Order: sequence, then structure tokens, then C-alpha cells
Amino acid sequence: MADVASTAVQEYAAVMRKGLFNLELVTNASAVFPFGIPALAFAIASMASCFGAILVKLSLGLTPQDLGLNPHVQAVVMWGLGLMAVYALWQDRKRHKNNIPVALSAIAVATLIATLYIHYFIEIEIFSYVLLVLGAVLNLIAFTVVLNRTVQQQSREIRLLNENLEARVENQVREIDRLARLKQFLAPQVVDLIVSDERDRLLDTHRRYIACLFCDIRDFTAVSEDIEPEEVIAILQSYHSKVGSLVGEHRGTIGFRAGDGLMVFFNDPVPCEEPVLDAVKLALDIRAAFKELREPWSKRGHIFGLGLGIASGYATLGLVGFKGRADYTAIGGAVNIASRLCDKATDGQILITQRAYLDVETRIKAKSLGTFDLKGVKHAPEVYSIDGLNKSAA
Repeated sequence: MADVASTAVQEYAAVMRKGLFNLELVTNASAVFPFGIPALAFAIASMASCFGAILVKLSLGLTPQDLGLNPHVQAVVMWGLGLMAVYALWQDRKRHKNNIPVALSAIAVATLIATLYIHYFIEIEIFSYVLLVLGAVLNLIAFTVVLNRTVQQQSREIRLLNENLEARVENQVREIDRLARLKQFLAPQVVDLIVSDERDRLLDTHRRYIACLFCDIRDFTAVSEDIEPEEVIAILQSYHSKVGSLVGEHRGTIGFRAGDGLMVFFNDPVPCEEPVLDAVKLALDIRAAFKELREPWSKRGHIFGLGLGIASGYATLGLVGFKGRADYTAIGGAVNIASRLCDKATDGQILITQRAYLDVETRIKAKSLGTFDLKGVKHAPEVYSIDGLNKSAA
């Protein structure tokens, strides 16, 4: 259930990752430099190869030949760098989808080649480089526009998510609270199945070998007639609180609660290796805990005891009830016999059927009480009284 609370945060992080990914696509415009800088670099290098010689001539009075420069090689370097700028702009166009920069640069290089090899005009040469640099600058602007658009879109998504994040978190917190309250009425294992991908298992009626335990407070009805209703509720609250926590520790499933009675079964919906042994251990812990629970009431003269019964066998399990109110419980002969044994048990006595006893014979200390005639049970089962666990089981 804790994973439910992190859903909104995960969605928030997903949007952020998406934004960073988009920014990466935009900024990684070149394999070397971001934002189409190679195109501008080639344009400036071409212009420098042209006007650098002119500046040397004007400042030092030297010609390119005096510097050992071949004018034909210089021309090839000029338009060669220009073509490289055009190629870089063509690659950048695939990212920002703007055709103007590459078109201007192509016109600039074509004009530059024409003035170099057809009829030379320095004014046209200057104009060519103005177009070439302008194309490279517009290329940077196109990248900036795309980047700004991406950032704005991402900002809108984050703002929208922030607007809904608080409501999402509140709804999920309420869902967690609801599930926590649900655990007060259903077994934790059942609640876990409800919120898991296997929740359909609860809707499928099935059979399984289980161990069933019943416990019931002896003479509670008589005692409740002599004390105040608030005290009766206090006794039941402390009793069910302690027993419920013990059931959770032993990973049992509560079939139902009925006043001072309780039914617990093992091996469904969570399987266990030794369901009968788990039921015996729970029964012994409940008996020990009950002695502490009733002690303050015994001092005030309110005497009541506890009886427990355990049986094992195949049972039918599933949801029983109606729309809006259903219990996950077990139905079968083992359930009926465990209930009847609980009724027969005296204060502090834990009765177990022979079938269940055989599953844990070497793990517990018990003595045979013979056969019991149980109401609603056709064949009287042999019954054992459990004294405790052997050292190996303990």
C-alpha cells in the first residue's frame, strides 16, 4: 500500500525526465557543439581566410604572394569552408525544421564562388559573407526558439501537474487510510490481496486443506449481566485487540468475529507449511495472553474462562455475504468440528481432533480424551487435549 502513495511523485519525476530528454535532443544539435555552433564557426573561418589577407595587406603593406599564399588555394579554402558551413546548417535544419538559414547560406556560397571565378567584386564578396554569417546566426536563433518552446511546454506540463499533485496525494492518502481501516475488519492477507494484482483469487471459490481454530470466552454472558455495558465493551476490546495482534503475528486469517467468539484458519489465502502447528502455537499464545487479560477482572470477582478447539481438513473458501458487506471465510466439516470442540472445551483447555493431532504428533504434548459426541457431527472423532509444545517445536 505504501507504493500507492508514491504514484503522484513517480508521475512528477516522469514529466521531469521527459523534459530533460527533450532538452537534450534540442541542445545536442551537433556531435561536437550544441546550438549549431559548427555552422557559425565554419562561416567565420571562411570569412577570416578571405579578409585576413586583406587586413594583413592594409596593416603591413604585404600582398598574399609576399606571405607565400597562393590565391587559388585561398579561394578553395574560402568556398570550401563555406560549403562546410552549408552542410552543418543542413544537418541542423533536420532538428529545428527551419529552412531559411540553410537557404541563405547556400545563396551566400553560390554568390561567393561566382565572384571568385566569374567576375570579382569585393562588395559582392562582402555581401556573400554577410549572408553566410546571417544564416549561421539565424540558425542559432532557430535553435533558441525551439528550446524556448520546449521549455515553455515543459513548464506548462509541470504547472498542470503541480496543480493536480496535491489533490492526487490527498486522494491516495485517503485510499491508504481506507485500506488501513479495512485491515481492522479483514485479515491483513485478504487486504493485501484486494490491493494486489491477484485480487481475483478472492472471487474464486476454491478448496484447500486448512487448520481451523475457534476460541470463545466461557461464562461471558453471565458475567456481562453483572457489570456495566461499558465494562463489557472494554473487556471485548482488550480481548479482540490482543487476540487480533497474535493472529497477525502467526499469519492466520480471521474468518469471523462474533462477540466473544473468534474463528481463525491457516493455509489460505497465504499458504503455510504446517497449518496445524501454526494453529496450535496461536492457541497456546492466546491462552497465555488471556490469563493476563482476565486477571484484573478476576480480582473484582468476575470469573470467566476461555475454551479453544482445533480441527483440520479440506474446506471451501471464498467470499460470503452480499454487495457492500462480505467476509472471506471457510466452510466445511473441519470448521464445524473446531467450533463444536471449542464449545466442549473447559477453561484453558485446547482440544484437537485426531486428524489434526497426527499432523503434529511429534511436535506437541497432548493426551487422548477418547471420542466425543459432537452436535451435527455424524461420526464421533477422537479428541486430544494439548498441554504444550515439545522443545523442538518451541
